[in-house]
Amino acid sequence: MMFTLAPLKILPRYVTKFMYRKQILTPLLKLRYMVFGLGNKTYEHYNAVAIYVDKRLEELGASRVYEVGLGDDDANIEDDFITWKEKFWPSVCEKFNIESTGEEELTRQFRLITHVTEELKPNEIFTGEIARLLSLQNQRPPYDAKNPFLAQVKVNRELHKGGDRSCLHIELDISNSNMRYEAGDHVAVYPINDSNLVDRLGLLTGANLDEVFSLINTDHESTKKNPFPCPTSYRTALSHYIEITALPRTHILRELVEYCTDEEDKKRLLLMATNSQEGKALYQSFVVDACRNIVHILEDVKSCKPPLDHLCELLPRLQPRYYSISSSPKMYPETVHVTAVVVKYKTPTGRVNKGVTTTWLAENKPEPGKPFPRVPVYIRKSQFRLPLQCQTPILMVGPGTGLAPFRGFLQERAHARASGKPVGDTILYFGCRHRDQDYIYQEELEEYEKNGDVILHTAFSRDQAQKVYVTHLLENNLDQIWDVLGKRNGHFYICGDAKNMAVDVRNIVIKAIIEKGGRTEAEALQFIKKLESMKKYSSDVWS
Repeated sequence: MMFTLAPLKILPRYVTKFMYRKQILTPLLKLRYMVFGLGNKTYEHYNAVAIYVDKRLEELGASRVYEVGLGDDDANIEDDFITWKEKFWPSVCEKFNIESTGEEELTRQFRLITHVTEELKPNEIFTGEIARLLSLQNQRPPYDAKNPFLAQVKVNRELHKGGDRSCLHIELDISNSNMRYEAGDHVAVYPINDSNLVDRLGLLTGANLDEVFSLINTDHESTKKNPFPCPTSYRTALSHYIEITALPRTHILRELVEYCTDEEDKKRLLLMATNSQEGKALYQSFVVDACRNIVHILEDVKSCKPPLDHLCELLPRLQPRYYSISSSPKMYPETVHVTAVVVKYKTPTGRVNKGVTTTWLAENKPEPGKPFPRVPVYIRKSQFRLPLQCQTPILMVGPGTGLAPFRGFLQERAHARASGKPVGDTILYFGCRHRDQDYIYQEELEEYEKNGDVILHTAFSRDQAQKVYVTHLLENNLDQIWDVLGKRNGHFYICGDAKNMAVDVRNIVIKAIIEKGGRTEAEALQFIKKLESMKKYSSDVWS
């Protein structure tokens, strides 16, 4: 079985070689295959790699066992996979004359080892390191995803002037790391889960959180020996290694059924784990709409008492969170700036859910007379780049925290101008709710505008009866869009929401190409695709 995960542009070289071969490969004549793609419908090339690989394997002589499956991460990718899998297995059994029992056997992939206190020395126990023991205490470059740098939090201040939301400006010191970044790159932050949630999970499972344990793969030939660094304590695992705030997938609910003593609880969890319409509806209302994480589910399904070691096996790994860097190394070579909205909301059950990373970052504020807080980070390179020639005009669209990378772009262009270099038009469309509440970096932007470093367009959606967004401003400036892209060979950038804003902006650009550039719709689509291929139309978006 093949799972396709990567966009075409980042596939390994050997895969792209295979994709472009023209002759039928003899070894593939005996290959039987199936493909399930992981994609997101908010992106233009939805599951393009999965569709292409499926087609290419067939062209090269392989035999398809079952039709290609397409998962949509913008909806419920697990539901898509389960639907595909339920039809896939009977087809496989029929093709290969395998008798199916129809029974689902639940087996554990890892076995538990509990370590006694005297068995291990303190320096043999993982305490939050990503891969190498003591790597956070004994820091040495190069720093990357498996070896993050502990950056000091030098600045952590509030950007919003009012309202009930919070947006942080954070400055991370990377001066002793040998890490380098460019405007447009991302910084990855490894968070720590809320200690209150960790304690609640310990109480719900009756576990001793300070007990040291290991989970060992039962398949001795597997390259994945442990689901996370082991040996470690349950407290460390729940704090550093396991995603406890995500909505549990249906396969986890199926496993939890085995630990329920109440028949009604069993039936409810089992129903949600099925692919029936009733089960999907219950999962949607009980888990998704109610925003229940594993702690909430165990609190509300009271007879369910799973052992904590099995939960540690089932729950996904806690991943780093990526933030667009909101500074330029030309102005800030030794610090990385982050601009982040603190996630906090009340759920339909009355609980208050908080974002893992932003809540933790909000707590890491420098205090006089105390050591600076430290955060594990590394730099992830991006394709979101300014033009090589600074006289090339650029147009940027970044509402809310979508402004982050463009703050770095503005710093870069302002530095070039101050150095006597010719700088092309730098146009920014920024939007927020209220001018006097969430207009982040207002003083900086207005100073740039005053100095001629930026042509600024602002939209404050809730400062008047009729809402005004950046898309409304763009639609009123089609001439400007065409002037930058069609007449002056400029670059266009979008940062922010992929689902709505980015799609709307793209449609407005197409409209400008048609109405101001005199192109047909088909020609306009080809024009914008050419811009994308030349990296003159760039997006840094999330859904």
